Amino acid sequence: MTSPIPTRTQVAIVGAGPSGLLLGQLLHKAGIDAVILERQSGEYVLGRIRAGIIEQTTAELLDEAGVGARMHREGLPHDGFDLASDGGRLRIDLARLTGGKRVMVYGQTEITHDLMDARAAAGLPTVYEARDVTPLDYDGEHPRVRYTTQDGLVHELQCDVIAGCDGFHGACRASLAPERITTYEKVYPFGWLGLLADVPPVAHELIYANHERGFALASMRSMTRSRYYVQVSADERVEDWSDQRFWDELAQRLGPETAAHLVTGPSIEKSIVPLRSFVAEPMRFGRMFLAGDAAHIVPPTGAKGLNLAASDVGYLARALVEFFKERSTLGIDHYSQRCLRRIWKAERFSWWFTSLMHRFPETGAFGRRMQQAELDYLTHSVAAQTALAENYVGLPFED
Repeated sequence: MTSPIPTRTQVAIVGAGPSGLLLGQLLHKAGIDAVILERQSGEYVLGRIRAGIIEQTTAELLDEAGVGARMHREGLPHDGFDLASDGGRLRIDLARLTGGKRVMVYGQTEITHDLMDARAAAGLPTVYEARDVTPLDYDGEHPRVRYTTQDGLVHELQCDVIAGCDGFHGACRASLAPERITTYEKVYPFGWLGLLADVPPVAHELIYANHERGFALASMRSMTRSRYYVQVSADERVEDWSDQRFWDELAQRLGPETAAHLVTGPSIEKSIVPLRSFVAEPMRFGRMFLAGDAAHIVPPTGAKGLNLAASDVGYLARALVEFFKERSTLGIDHYSQRCLRRIWKAERFSWWFTSLMHRFPETGAFGRRMQQAELDYLTHSVAAQTALAENYVGLPFED
């Protein structure tokens, strides 16, 4: 690193994923200094294949941060999606049901790239490959973060606030004594086998399929790159799934009418994502604040993971602006409560949508009939469709 490593900042952000980068950019726009510490290399961070459905509130936050131009230029706005089951298709018209709201298809990798570029252009400090990150003294007014650089030297970063944006396995939550935090978790007995390929998507909007063989999702990253998923048991191995086996299974679950339009090709990436619901509370510990996956995980069915992280960051950025610019602690005092109200609603929606669309072997024939009844109710109830649409596009921020 050619520039000197900072030893003092206002906000030490641990984690250079989209939540940490977005927080850094919002604080920069507000004139607040922040240093980002990241355990991995920048190339590794950009190589993560993650979410691609952006809520309107997240898009607005990216605009506020000044990094939304490419998203609006290259992203795909979607006004609805399809639910498929037992040979039938139901379109959930998001725009009509929510008064014009929509979602945007724009990959998390692209958001990360945009935020990295903005940070580099502004000359803002990010320390990559920071090992053994340890947050210290955050119960007092002078917290610090100790870490080791890639050349083996130990450094300390003095700060006023620590933002733990370092993910589920990060150092910030792990630094807490167990009695200070309560966790809630549900681990699902299956995962998603995902395949990314440079082929046109099978449809212009997403298709969520409930099939007797298991769930499937037809998604996309662009009009030339598709992302598909099939539900698999928790003990499946990627090595056992050739590309052909995946395409054959996907075609069965999407049904013959949709499969007739399916374009197949070699996979760019293939992986299995386990499904879990997880919440840690509270999210504030003195001068340290958790955000994103450090505090919560949702199953990907409802496309809430990245969007929840963004809403945490939105609350935290506003709270820190109040703290540093207005000398008010009101925002940071209520940060955890505000975030958790939104988090638990998103957890509920993701749990419900996962329960509706996946096969749960332990529920047997009764569980299957309950799913069919729920889907039939959705098909014939505008109120039920509206509730689904309102949650899918993202609930509004609350004070």
